[in-house]
Amino acid sequence: MRRTEELVVGAKATAVVEPTADGRGGTAAEAAAEPPSPELPRHWPLLLVAAAVLPGTALFLLGQGVSKAALQAWQTVCLAVVVQATPFLLLGTALSGAINAFVPERVFTRLLPRRPALAVPVAGLAGVVLPGCECASVPVANSLIGRGVTPAAAFAFLLSAPAINPVVLTATAIAFPGTPLMVLARLLASLVTAAVMGWLWLWLGREEWLRPAVRHSGHQGGHSRWTEFRRAFQHDFLQAGGFLVVGAMAAATFNVAVPRSVLDTFSGSPWLSVLFLAALAIILAVCSEADAFVASSLTGFSPTARLAFMVVGPMVDLKLIALQTGTFGRAFAARFSAATTVVAILCSVLVAGVLL
Repeated sequence: MRRTEELVVGAKATAVVEPTADGRGGTAAEAAAEPPSPELPRHWPLLLVAAAVLPGTALFLLGQGVSKAALQAWQTVCLAVVVQATPFLLLGTALSGAINAFVPERVFTRLLPRRPALAVPVAGLAGVVLPGCECASVPVANSLIGRGVTPAAAFAFLLSAPAINPVVLTATAIAFPGTPLMVLARLLASLVTAAVMGWLWLWLGREEWLRPAVRHSGHQGGHSRWTEFRRAFQHDFLQAGGFLVVGAMAAATFNVAVPRSVLDTFSGSPWLSVLFLAALAIILAVCSEADAFVASSLTGFSPTARLAFMVVGPMVDLKLIALQTGTFGRAFAARFSAATTVVAILCSVLVAGVLL
């Protein structure tokens, strides 16, 4: 019996000497549990060349079928939106990466009241001082729920953080010069929407709709904070920058290619214009740091419709619906996205009716 115990102890001792993939000591099971390092696609040089050549080719072919004046106007609008929005996109993604890497998540749990009804507006107000992109808000909300924060407060922060942070509000002020009421209207409409959705979850939400996934956001022990910051910044900027370019191209296309009679059909009706731009915000999925410049370029629409574009976009778009589905489940994403769209449109109309 003693000999058997010695063999078992010896087997355990030999299991601890195998190095992990990064050179640190660990068991073979721990080494197998290490996530594989991401690799570039096999034909990544061809993908890079295609990404560089295809857009230029498409623009050249497009230029053959339209007038020179229309193409120049399209290029001017598109370039203006991108150039104006890029500095704010850089600043916003840098701040988001810094918060993800350097700010402990326990800060949120300590600042929130214990009563869920009071924690909802406080979590919504936290978005004013804690900037973050909408892509990062979903895993952060999931992590907060895992740390014991009530889901209603986590969802209020999820909606408010990308919509009312200082980078977004500053970008809105520059995109709409001389109209400070537009900045105030965006702040109030977004904050009220986030609070109402949090309270609605307290009232009508069900646990079976929610399927929290195990995802980590923030600093991981044993990893370099600067490396985590660099990776988060790189991921958010490249992803959001792509959506910015798509949004700028779409805005330029609407200003140049869509006949005025079609735009007048929507812009002439107060409700149709609001619904049209709200749907456009969901489809375009422009980053919140840049959507104000896209909205300001849609000059044919009313201030109320453009406000709805800026309120709905950071809270409900195609990429956010996909992220919410993968994190919390399809049942949650379908109900939450639909309800958020309705509440955001109603809040935008009410706030615009008072301020604009």
